[in-house]
This record gives sequence, structure tokens and C-alpha cells, in this order.
Amino acid sequence: MRIGESYEGDRPVFSVEFFPPKTDEGAENLMRAAAELKQAVQPDFISVTYGAGGTTRDRTFEVVKRVQSELGIRAMAHQTCVAATRGEIATTVERLWNSGITNILALRGDPPEGDEAFTPPENGYAHATDLIEWLRENTEMEVGAACYPERHPESQGDEDDIKWTAHKVEVGASFLISQLFFDNERYFEYVDRMRAEGVKVPIVPGIMPITNVSQIERFTKMCGATIPEELHERLNAVKDDPAIVMAAGIEHAIKQCRELLERGAPGLHFYTLNKSHATRSILAALR
Repeated sequence: MRIGESYEGDRPVFSVEFFPPKTDEGAENLMRAAAELKQAVQPDFISVTYGAGGTTRDRTFEVVKRVQSELGIRAMAHQTCVAATRGEIATTVERLWNSGITNILALRGDPPEGDEAFTPPENGYAHATDLIEWLRENTEMEVGAACYPERHPESQGDEDDIKWTAHKVEVGASFLISQLFFDNERYFEYVDRMRAEGVKVPIVPGIMPITNVSQIERFTKMCGATIPEELHERLNAVKDDPAIVMAAGIEHAIKQCRELLERGAPGLHFYTLNKSHATRSILAALR
């Protein structure tokens, strides 16, 4: 089933995201976390990020294949434009399709570690829109894309960000998954702007449960998201106690998710960091 069609139902769609591990032990830990999530909350699909520069590309393929074949959970592979020619991307996509993976999240991708800016590879794609357009015209893959409620860090402004995100839909993206955020008003204001631009596809909020203060500060700095001042102060007051940070992060996420669903969000996409406890706790409370 195409993931975009999942959002046409009457109930919210719950999905989770993992990143491909670098070791065999990490792969088994990931599969264990995915199995725990399946048993506890039955996610509708699992997405797996894509390693740049060949670092974890094969593991991305192996993880999505195992998630779908061994756990029986629909899987979506990420595909970026980083360090890959058009021919290499075509080979990867064919390999996924032949293994039964029919859903892709198409992204430009972050610059490789050590590079300040993204440089398109020779005979590669420069933008996510280029990749999405190729996928739509040359494959039968279901294609999703990313969006940024607090705008992409490289955007020239809100209008520029909305324009390019809308273009992703124009060329073939059938749903959008948002970058993490902690203030729901940012999400709802963003959805209103996208609807005013004529974008009608599902816009799915991305949720990252806070489990470590320094880690979430690092992530938000990289992606341009912000932590509300009151929440940040509350977390900083307990940052040296991991158990209290975890509890506070889960509590905030539960409240955030309940409001999102009550106000019409089509589902929730959880960034798990390859751990299941926080996401399981949140989904158990919601369900």
C-alpha cells in the first residue's frame, strides 16, 4: 500500500524513523527496538534514513528489507542527492523496488561531514525537487518529501521556503513530513500558509521526544528549530538527571501530540534515535 493513501482514512497514521546502524550489533539493537514498537503500538510504517557518502547505504537497504519482510511493517527508505550520481541512485531505487520497498522519502540531504555547503555531485541532482521529479517520471515509487515549519536553514525567507516546498508537491510528492518542532503554533501556522499556496497533500508533524538536553540543543541548532523558552528553562533545571529529563520530555511530547491530533493533524512521525522507550510511552498514552 502506498503511504500517501494511509492518510486518507479516518484515523491518524503513526510512523517512526530509524537511522541505519554502523555495526552488526547496532543492527540487531535496531531490529529489537522496532520489534518492541510493533508489539506495543503497531506503527503504520517505519522509515529509515540514508547514509551519505556510502557510509551506511547498504545498511539502509538491509534495515528496510528486514523491517518489511521479518516484522511485517511497511517500510520507507530515504534517498538523498548526496555523493551519488543519477545512475547510482537509479540502481539503488531499482534494488529497493525489486525487494518490495515501494515508498521513498526524497531529500536533498545534508552536506557531508566537514563540508559547510552542499555541492551537487557530478552527474547528480542538485535539489530534492529534481530527485522527486525523476522518481515520479521514471518509477512507480510512492514519493514523500520533507518540510520545515520553522523554514529550512538555507531558505532566504518564509515565502521562498513555502514556494520551494510547494514545488516538491507540484513535481510529485504525495505527502510531506515535517522537521521536528516543539511549538504547535509553528506547525499550524505553517499548514495554513501551505494551504493558502494551494498545497493539499497531508502535512505530517515530525516529533522528537526530548531525552537528552545537550543532544536536543545540538539537533535544533542544526535544523533551525527552536525550543520554547519555558520548556528550555524547565529542562535546563534538571539536565543533570537523565531520568527526570526523560520524564519531562515524554510529558511535553504527549501534550504536544494530543493537541496536534485534536486540531486535525493527519498523523504523527516520531524521530526515535533508534530507541523505543520514549516513543512507546507516548503512543501508549495517546492510544
